[in-house]
Amino acid sequence: MSYFALAALEITLLGLLSGIAGSLIVVRRRSFFAVALSHATFPGGVIFAVLGYNLLLGQALFALLLVLVMTALSRVPGQGRQVASGVVLALGFALGTLLTSLNPGLGVPVEALLVGSPLSVSAADIVVTAAVLAISLFVVALFARRILFHTFDPAGFAAAGFRAWPVELAVVGLIAAAVVVAMPAVGAILGVAILIAPAAAARLLAPRIEWVPPLAALLGVVSGLAGLWASRQFDLAAGGSIGLATTLVFMAALLWRRVSRWQAKPRTQVKEVPA
Repeated sequence: MSYFALAALEITLLGLLSGIAGSLIVVRRRSFFAVALSHATFPGGVIFAVLGYNLLLGQALFALLLVLVMTALSRVPGQGRQVASGVVLALGFALGTLLTSLNPGLGVPVEALLVGSPLSVSAADIVVTAAVLAISLFVVALFARRILFHTFDPAGFAAAGFRAWPVELAVVGLIAAAVVVAMPAVGAILGVAILIAPAAAARLLAPRIEWVPPLAALLGVVSGLAGLWASRQFDLAAGGSIGLATTLVFMAALLWRRVSRWQAKPRTQVKEVPA
Protein backbone atom coordinates (compact mmCIF):
# COMPACT_ATOMS: atom_id res chain seq x y z
CA MET A 1 0.00 0.00 0.00
CA SER A 2 1.39 3.41 -0.97
CA TYR A 3 2.11 6.14 1.55
CA PHE A 4 -0.78 8.21 0.18
CA ALA A 5 -3.22 5.31 0.55
CA LEU A 6 -2.06 4.79 4.14
CA ALA A 7 -2.58 8.49 4.83
CA ALA A 8 -6.05 8.41 3.27
CA LEU A 9 -7.02 5.38 5.38
CA GLU A 10 -5.75 7.03 8.57
CA ILE A 11 -7.62 10.26 7.85
CA THR A 12 -10.79 8.28 7.10
CA LEU A 13 -10.56 6.50 10.46
CA LEU A 14 -9.95 9.81 12.25
CA GLY A 15 -12.93 11.32 10.45
CA LEU A 16 -15.11 8.46 11.66
CA LEU A 17 -13.70 8.91 15.15
CA SER A 18 -14.85 12.52 15.02
CA GLY A 19 -18.39 11.19 14.96
CA ILE A 20 -17.84 9.65 18.40
CA ALA A 21 -15.11 11.47 20.31
CA GLY A 22 -15.70 14.77 18.52
CA SER A 23 -19.42 14.66 19.26
CA LEU A 24 -18.69 14.00 22.94
CA ILE A 25 -16.24 16.91 23.02
CA VAL A 26 -18.75 19.31 21.45
CA VAL A 27 -21.93 18.18 23.19
CA ARG A 28 -20.29 18.05 26.63
CA ARG A 29 -18.33 21.28 26.00
CA ARG A 30 -14.88 19.78 26.47
CA SER A 31 -13.13 21.55 23.59
CA PHE A 32 -10.60 23.36 25.76
CA PHE A 33 -9.92 20.14 27.65
CA ALA A 34 -9.15 18.37 24.38
CA VAL A 35 -6.89 21.19 23.19
CA ALA A 36 -5.04 21.26 26.51
CA LEU A 37 -4.63 17.50 26.49
CA SER A 38 -3.26 17.43 22.94
CA HIS A 39 -0.67 20.11 23.67
CA ALA A 40 0.27 18.88 27.12
CA THR A 41 1.15 15.35 25.96
CA PHE A 42 4.05 16.86 24.00
CA PRO A 43 6.66 16.04 26.72
CA GLY A 44 5.56 12.41 26.83
CA GLY A 45 6.56 11.97 23.21
CA VAL A 46 9.88 13.76 23.76
CA ILE A 47 10.74 11.65 26.82
CA PHE A 48 10.04 8.38 25.01
CA ALA A 49 12.00 9.59 21.99
CA VAL A 50 14.99 10.24 24.26
CA LEU A 51 14.63 6.77 25.78
CA GLY A 52 14.33 5.18 22.35
CA TYR A 53 10.75 3.97 22.72
CA ASN A 54 7.58 4.54 20.68
CA LEU A 55 6.49 8.20 20.78
CA LEU A 56 2.79 7.37 20.63
CA LEU A 57 3.07 5.15 23.71
CA GLY A 58 4.78 7.97 25.59
CA GLN A 59 2.03 10.40 24.67
CA ALA A 60 -0.66 7.90 25.68
CA LEU A 61 0.89 7.31 29.10
CA PHE A 62 1.42 11.04 29.62
CA ALA A 63 -2.20 11.67 28.63
CA LEU A 64 -3.34 9.24 31.33
CA LEU A 65 -1.21 11.08 33.89
CA LEU A 66 -2.57 14.45 32.77
CA VAL A 67 -6.18 13.28 33.04
CA LEU A 68 -5.53 12.31 36.68
CA VAL A 69 -3.84 15.66 37.37
CA MET A 70 -6.69 17.64 35.76
CA THR A 71 -9.26 15.64 37.72
CA ALA A 72 -7.46 16.40 40.98
CA LEU A 73 -7.07 20.11 40.16
CA SER A 74 -10.72 20.46 39.15
CA ARG A 75 -11.74 19.36 42.64
CA VAL A 76 -9.86 22.23 44.33
CA PRO A 77 -12.42 24.64 45.85
CA GLY A 78 -12.91 27.73 43.72
CA GLN A 79 -11.38 26.13 40.64
CA GLY A 80 -12.93 24.20 37.77
CA ARG A 81 -12.24 22.16 34.64
CA GLN A 82 -11.26 25.19 32.55
CA VAL A 83 -8.70 26.39 35.11
CA ALA A 84 -7.27 22.88 35.52
CA SER A 85 -7.00 22.46 31.74
CA GLY A 86 -5.23 25.82 31.40
CA VAL A 87 -2.68 24.98 34.10
CA VAL A 88 -1.92 21.57 32.59
CA LEU A 89 -1.71 23.05 29.08
CA ALA A 90 0.92 25.59 30.14
CA LEU A 91 2.87 23.05 32.20
CA GLY A 92 2.93 20.33 29.55
CA PHE A 93 3.84 22.54 26.62
CA ALA A 94 6.55 24.35 28.57
CA LEU A 95 8.02 21.05 29.78
CA GLY A 96 8.02 19.64 26.24
CA THR A 97 9.81 22.72 24.90
CA LEU A 98 12.38 22.54 27.70
CA LEU A 99 13.09 18.85 27.11
CA THR A 100 13.47 19.48 23.38
CA SER A 101 16.00 22.26 23.97
CA LEU A 102 17.98 20.00 26.32
CA ASN A 103 18.18 17.26 23.66
CA PRO A 104 19.12 19.00 20.38
CA GLY A 105 20.49 15.79 18.86
CA LEU A 106 17.34 13.79 19.45
CA GLY A 107 17.34 12.33 15.95
CA VAL A 108 13.55 12.50 15.77
CA PRO A 109 11.61 15.24 13.93
CA VAL A 110 10.07 16.65 17.12
CA GLU A 111 8.15 19.24 15.09
CA ALA A 112 6.09 16.29 13.83
CA LEU A 113 4.72 16.01 17.36
CA LEU A 114 3.30 19.52 16.94
CA VAL A 115 2.01 19.56 13.36
CA GLY A 116 1.95 15.85 12.46
CA SER A 117 2.77 14.15 9.20
CA PRO A 118 -0.14 12.29 7.55
CA LEU A 119 2.04 11.06 4.70
CA SER A 120 4.39 9.28 7.08
CA VAL A 121 1.87 7.27 9.11
CA SER A 122 2.61 3.58 9.39
CA ALA A 123 0.44 0.49 9.30
CA ALA A 124 0.87 0.28 13.09
CA ASP A 125 -0.62 3.77 13.48
CA ILE A 126 -3.63 2.72 11.42
CA VAL A 127 -4.12 -0.43 13.51
CA VAL A 128 -4.05 1.61 16.73
CA THR A 129 -6.53 4.15 15.35
CA ALA A 130 -8.86 1.38 14.17
CA ALA A 131 -8.66 -0.25 17.61
CA VAL A 132 -9.55 3.03 19.34
CA LEU A 133 -12.46 3.50 16.93
CA ALA A 134 -13.78 -0.01 17.66
CA ILE A 135 -13.43 0.46 21.42
CA SER A 136 -15.14 3.86 21.20
CA LEU A 137 -18.10 2.34 19.36
CA PHE A 138 -18.40 -0.36 22.00
CA VAL A 139 -18.19 2.06 24.95
CA VAL A 140 -20.70 4.49 23.44
CA ALA A 141 -23.11 1.64 22.67
CA LEU A 142 -22.79 0.56 26.30
CA PHE A 143 -23.13 3.99 27.94
CA ALA A 144 -25.04 6.02 25.31
CA ARG A 145 -28.23 6.57 27.31
CA ARG A 146 -26.42 7.41 30.52
CA ILE A 147 -24.05 9.77 28.73
CA LEU A 148 -26.98 11.68 27.21
CA PHE A 149 -28.87 11.68 30.51
CA HIS A 150 -25.86 13.02 32.43
CA THR A 151 -25.03 15.57 29.70
CA PHE A 152 -28.42 17.25 29.51
CA ASP A 153 -29.78 16.66 33.03
CA PRO A 154 -26.97 16.11 35.57
CA ALA A 155 -29.28 16.90 38.50
CA GLY A 156 -31.86 14.38 37.32
CA PHE A 157 -29.07 11.87 36.70
CA ALA A 158 -27.93 12.14 40.32
CA ALA A 159 -31.50 12.09 41.61
CA ALA A 160 -32.12 8.86 39.71
CA GLY A 161 -29.37 7.23 41.78
CA PHE A 162 -26.74 6.96 39.04
CA ARG A 163 -23.07 7.63 39.74
CA ALA A 164 -21.39 10.23 37.58
CA TRP A 165 -17.81 8.93 37.74
CA PRO A 166 -18.27 5.92 35.36
CA VAL A 167 -19.71 8.26 32.72
CA GLU A 168 -16.96 10.83 33.29
CA LEU A 169 -14.30 8.14 33.11
CA ALA A 170 -15.71 6.72 29.87
CA VAL A 171 -16.01 10.14 28.22
CA VAL A 172 -12.60 11.41 29.30
CA GLY A 173 -10.96 8.11 28.33
CA LEU A 174 -12.46 8.21 24.83
CA ILE A 175 -11.47 11.84 24.30
CA ALA A 176 -7.91 11.20 25.50
CA ALA A 177 -7.52 8.11 23.30
CA ALA A 178 -8.85 9.94 20.23
CA VAL A 179 -6.55 12.93 20.79
CA VAL A 180 -3.49 10.70 21.16
CA VAL A 181 -4.09 8.56 18.06
CA ALA A 182 -4.70 11.69 15.96
CA MET A 183 -1.23 13.08 16.72
CA PRO A 184 0.89 11.05 14.25
CA ALA A 185 -1.27 12.33 11.41
CA VAL A 186 -2.03 15.91 12.40
CA GLY A 187 0.05 16.56 15.50
CA ALA A 188 -0.65 18.23 18.84
CA ILE A 189 -1.59 21.61 17.38
CA LEU A 190 -3.92 20.39 14.62
CA GLY A 191 -4.92 17.10 16.25
CA VAL A 192 -8.18 18.43 17.64
CA ALA A 193 -9.13 20.12 14.36
CA ILE A 194 -10.19 16.91 12.67
CA LEU A 195 -12.02 15.83 15.83
CA ILE A 196 -13.78 19.01 16.92
CA ALA A 197 -14.48 21.00 13.73
CA PRO A 198 -16.63 18.35 11.95
CA ALA A 199 -18.58 17.67 15.14
CA ALA A 200 -19.10 21.41 15.74
CA ALA A 201 -20.33 21.78 12.16
CA ALA A 202 -22.66 18.81 12.59
CA ARG A 203 -24.08 20.36 15.76
CA LEU A 204 -24.98 23.46 13.74
CA LEU A 205 -26.58 21.49 10.91
CA ALA A 206 -28.26 18.54 12.63
CA PRO A 207 -31.99 19.01 13.33
CA ARG A 208 -31.84 16.49 16.20
CA ILE A 209 -29.10 15.51 18.63
CA GLU A 210 -28.98 11.89 17.42
CA TRP A 211 -28.04 13.12 13.94
CA VAL A 212 -24.83 14.76 15.21
CA PRO A 213 -22.55 11.66 15.37
CA PRO A 214 -23.23 10.28 11.86
CA LEU A 215 -23.16 13.75 10.30
CA ALA A 216 -19.92 14.57 12.14
CA ALA A 217 -18.36 11.33 10.87
CA LEU A 218 -19.40 12.15 7.30
CA LEU A 219 -18.06 15.71 7.48
CA GLY A 220 -14.87 14.49 9.14
CA VAL A 221 -14.13 11.97 6.42
CA VAL A 222 -15.02 14.31 3.54
CA SER A 223 -13.13 17.33 4.88
CA GLY A 224 -10.11 15.25 5.92
CA LEU A 225 -9.78 13.58 2.53
CA ALA A 226 -10.38 16.90 0.78
CA GLY A 227 -7.54 18.47 2.75
CA LEU A 228 -5.27 15.52 2.00
CA TRP A 229 -6.09 15.74 -1.73
CA ALA A 230 -5.45 19.49 -1.75
CA SER A 231 -2.07 18.99 -0.10
CA ARG A 232 -1.05 16.59 -2.85
CA GLN A 233 -2.56 18.59 -5.68
CA PHE A 234 -1.10 21.96 -4.69
CA ASP A 235 2.04 20.78 -2.87
CA LEU A 236 0.93 22.00 0.56
CA ALA A 237 1.74 20.79 4.07
CA ALA A 238 -0.67 17.90 4.61
CA GLY A 239 -1.40 18.55 8.29
CA GLY A 240 -2.10 22.23 7.76
CA SER A 241 -4.19 21.53 4.68
CA ILE A 242 -6.38 19.08 6.57
CA GLY A 243 -6.77 21.47 9.50
CA LEU A 244 -7.78 24.26 7.12
CA ALA A 245 -10.27 22.05 5.29
CA THR A 246 -12.03 21.01 8.51
CA THR A 247 -12.15 24.64 9.65
CA LEU A 248 -13.67 25.74 6.33
CA VAL A 249 -16.36 23.08 6.74
CA PHE A 250 -17.24 24.54 10.14
CA MET A 251 -17.32 28.08 8.74
CA ALA A 252 -19.58 26.94 5.89
CA ALA A 253 -21.93 25.27 8.40
CA LEU A 254 -22.00 28.42 10.51
CA LEU A 255 -22.80 30.56 7.46
CA TRP A 256 -25.55 28.14 6.39
CA ARG A 257 -27.06 28.28 9.88
CA ARG A 258 -27.06 32.08 9.88
CA VAL A 259 -28.60 32.30 6.41
CA SER A 260 -31.26 29.69 7.25
CA ARG A 261 -32.27 31.55 10.40
CA TRP A 262 -32.39 34.86 8.56
CA GLN A 263 -34.63 33.42 5.86
CA ALA A 264 -36.88 31.80 8.46
CA LYS A 265 -37.54 35.07 10.27
CA PRO A 266 -41.06 36.41 9.63
CA ARG A 267 -40.92 39.63 7.68
CA THR A 268 -43.09 42.47 8.88
CA GLN A 269 -45.03 43.95 6.03
CA VAL A 270 -45.62 47.69 6.18
CA LYS A 271 -49.15 48.54 5.12
CA GLU A 272 -49.75 51.72 3.25
CA VAL A 273 -52.00 54.17 5.09
CA PRO A 274 -54.66 55.60 2.76
CA ALA A 275 -54.42 59.38 2.33
